[in-house]
Amino acid sequence: MSGVSLSNGEAEALVVLPQAAGKRLIGRAVARLPQVERAKEAGLIVVGLGTTNAYVLEELLGRPVIKERYRAGYIGKELAVLPPERREPMAVLLGGELREMSWPEILARLSPGDVVIKGGNALDPAGAVGVFVAAEDGGTVGKFYAAALARGVEVIIPISRAKSVHIPIGKLAPKLGKGRLRWASGPKVGLFPLFGTVITETEAVEILYGVRAEHVASGGVGTGEGAVVLLLSGEAQAVERAFSELSELARREPAPSWEGG
Repeated sequence: MSGVSLSNGEAEALVVLPQAAGKRLIGRAVARLPQVERAKEAGLIVVGLGTTNAYVLEELLGRPVIKERYRAGYIGKELAVLPPERREPMAVLLGGELREMSWPEILARLSPGDVVIKGGNALDPAGAVGVFVAAEDGGTVGKFYAAALARGVEVIIPISRAKSVHIPIGKLAPKLGKGRLRWASGPKVGLFPLFGTVITETEAVEILYGVRAEHVASGGVGTGEGAVVLLLSGEAQAVERAFSELSELARREPAPSWEGG
């Protein structure tokens, strides 16, 4: 990690964020969004299952959760689905407090000003997100997405730049699906295009530090698996603060044992 000052009073720095640090950064930024803060104060926030969403939930609640139990469908050595009995229920916050609510109860209350938070599996160059769907009824996406869009409810999509793909989701989605695939590493899945307010590590840096962030590399070995490399640029003092705090986050954020739960 290194930084260099520019002659015009701006500066640039290169920082590596391991997977857990990137998820923590995204979680903090989502919790700071004005629309999320408003919904936390006086509305409904629905947080779908997902590994990045677990970090979002921790930031919203101000306490740890068992992140391993917030997986649903995920990518391990193959495509996998965590059995329902090992999962936490989907998190619903009403007025900032966790509530147990069924899907019919959620849909009955969901209205403009509320927020639905849903992660994804792929991020294309245009900012469209794809989410794997294994359930015959469309799973979580099938239950909420159309209703949220129809009612003007904001959908926020936390997703790492490490999940970037190079083909538009709109071209990939028609090629997948349980009825089209002959073989798959794990369950056969479809790919559902998801649109909303996308928050990656780059948007998170801009939200929290007011500096520009560009995704310049991904992946690594060992603790670098799933890492992203960001180029920070902007006013020198702001970049120095961002670089210092992100470097500390990279060192201190523990990696969960995703085999647990």
